[in-house]
Amino acid sequence: MVKIGMIIGDRYEILEKIGTGGMSDVYKAKDHKLNRLVAVKVLKQEFSENANFVSKFRIEAQAAAGLAHPNIVNVYDVGEENGIYFIVMELVEGITLKKYIEKKARLSVKEAVSIAIQVSMGIEAAHNNHIIHRDIKPQNIIISKEGKVKVTDFGIAKAATSNTITSNVMGSVHYTSPEQARGGYSDEKSDIYSLGVTMFEMLTGRVPFNGETTVAIAIKHIQEEMPSPREYISEIPVSVEQIVFKCCQKSPDRRYQSMGELIVDLKQSLMTPDEDFVKVIDPDEEGSTKMITDNDMERIKKQSKYRDSMEEAMHLRKEADVKKSAKKRYVIEEEEEEEEDEEYYESEYEYYEDDDEDDDEEEDDDYDPKMERLTTTLAIIAAILVGCIVLFLVGNAFGLFEADLFGQSSEQTAEQEEEEKEQVEMIEVVGKKIDDVKVQLLNLGLTPEIEYEESTQYEAGIVMKASANAGTMITEGDNVVLTVSAGSEGVEIPDVVGMSEAEAVATLSKEGFTVNKTSGYDAYIKEGNIITQSPSSGSKAPAGTAVTICISMGKDKVPVPDLMGKSEEEAMAMLIEAKLELGVVTETNHENPDLSGLVCYQSYSAGSSVAEGTKVDISISLGPAQATYKFTDSIAGPTPEEDSGYKSGTMVTVTLMADDGTQLLSTQTASFPVQQQNITGIRIGTGYVLFQYVNTTETTTVTNEDGSQSTIEGTSENKEVRRPIQFAAE
Repeated sequence: MVKIGMIIGDRYEILEKIGTGGMSDVYKAKDHKLNRLVAVKVLKQEFSENANFVSKFRIEAQAAAGLAHPNIVNVYDVGEENGIYFIVMELVEGITLKKYIEKKARLSVKEAVSIAIQVSMGIEAAHNNHIIHRDIKPQNIIISKEGKVKVTDFGIAKAATSNTITSNVMGSVHYTSPEQARGGYSDEKSDIYSLGVTMFEMLTGRVPFNGETTVAIAIKHIQEEMPSPREYISEIPVSVEQIVFKCCQKSPDRRYQSMGELIVDLKQSLMTPDEDFVKVIDPDEEGSTKMITDNDMERIKKQSKYRDSMEEAMHLRKEADVKKSAKKRYVIEEEEEEEEDEEYYESEYEYYEDDDEDDDEEEDDDYDPKMERLTTTLAIIAAILVGCIVLFLVGNAFGLFEADLFGQSSEQTAEQEEEEKEQVEMIEVVGKKIDDVKVQLLNLGLTPEIEYEESTQYEAGIVMKASANAGTMITEGDNVVLTVSAGSEGVEIPDVVGMSEAEAVATLSKEGFTVNKTSGYDAYIKEGNIITQSPSSGSKAPAGTAVTICISMGKDKVPVPDLMGKSEEEAMAMLIEAKLELGVVTETNHENPDLSGLVCYQSYSAGSSVAEGTKVDISISLGPAQATYKFTDSIAGPTPEEDSGYKSGTMVTVTLMADDGTQLLSTQTASFPVQQQNITGIRIGTGYVLFQYVNTTETTTVTNEDGSQSTIEGTSENKEVRRPIQFAAE
């Protein structure tokens, strides 16, 4: 039994519980040997005596321990102590992708693709080590405070010695692949399917398939087509939509064949999101055109009834048998997605094991003449279609069909495209001064690019040639390269990229060049240093030529979001979205009680501009500061007004209490006053002193009027005296 404060493995001190799953609990711990915080996953007690679960737990450790990648939660250690099986992992402070999606409703396309790239890189590292995750879902993806994406929980991964593994499949049904749902083999392409579903959820804020039971959801993964994410969010680019479709193909052979292929397309979608470059390849040849021989036709006729019976059986199986037998084939626990619980399925082979018997019976049936007529009709239609296609291709080859599918010839289409772009006539520039030529070209809507060459024929600063001849028509906005004379002795332009502004200006001025300045953002060039120069270094230009330098303003500036009144998790999500990082988190008092437990301070004010990646510190409110009081006085004994029977020297128990029930002092004394006290930090302004003692009288003898004597016995009485106290404010 793991308890807070205990040390396991002679080095890991358990600090607090931070998570739980179907098989294990996760604790935050301190590694005293390396003086760092770690996460310790401990197998639950009820499973520790089960050899099957212990074996799976050890397999997880062995599989994950061999992985080292920035996008995977690293495993440091594994051990067993007194029946406690544990794995020590990297502690990642952040939130799961699932919670991040819930906080934002859905992610932007750019953010979703960026996260998918990082996840793919982590999974690719696992696949390269023959490890399949089998449970890719947003709950198993963590976004750290620094915005780093990491894949965790290889609890069902197994080291593979071949490309495929047949086993009982575990995982959350919303993200499971069709082959996992059928209980068939699962390989790297199963992880690709699950990542596709995860991308769908990032983009739309919902899963593609839902249902009342996990069985119903699993059947949808097997039977139903993946809905388009653009049905829910129309602005999703076509390339991203096609990537999701290719990841989520029912047949593994039609998906991406590796994470590397997926990463290439994801990166391409960031550069050209609206380009339809994703290619879905069908490995089957059923759709290709084939010539049918007489023997083939005869064989089709003889087997038509058998084939139709098979098709009908498959159709009925999809419509009825699957649903009827699903509950028998699937044993899926009705748990939430966040649980790591196992879901077992029977094999696909068992599902179809009775097919062969049915097929043998069908072959013995009599020949159906109606089916012969149907087959003949279909063959005629196919022949007509093939003939039309052949006729079209032949006619097109001889130029008989110039129109495209929309009734327009390619020439007409090209003309229309040309008409849409304005054309300008190139002017004569050779022999003119470069400054005049630049102005003229800009007025025409053209962009001049300047190159310098030494020349004895032209004076320095005179245009020697251009990339377009005078009189030619050029599309507005095109670049025109101008070759300008640097004179017979041009000066080589020095390289100032990376220099400070002052150093660059001094270097260029020393060579006789004038300097024009622009500025821009660059994440890699230090603020104040040169990002680019034009003309580029190494070329020659006449002395006095203006060299334009672009000065770095550092990383791109982004506005700081308003974090006030947000929870720590919400604040972190907002900072990650704004390309910022969460800095130091502290706790403090705040006078506004509505901010208790929420952000009451941020180190950069909302709306201010800071560089990307800046750390923003926040403070979480503990609520209004509590006023405190003090007692700095002595305590006098009971007065005659409080108790006329009190006698000096009586032993008294003195208790000082605050009205909230806090005991501030308890002592016994027979001598008053009690010495002066100095009690601070009292949380309430009123209290009381309680005196507890016994009043006694001695036995006495009295003489009566008749001269006789009477004895009066002594008495004792328990007394309590309560004296109100007003404490002084601190």
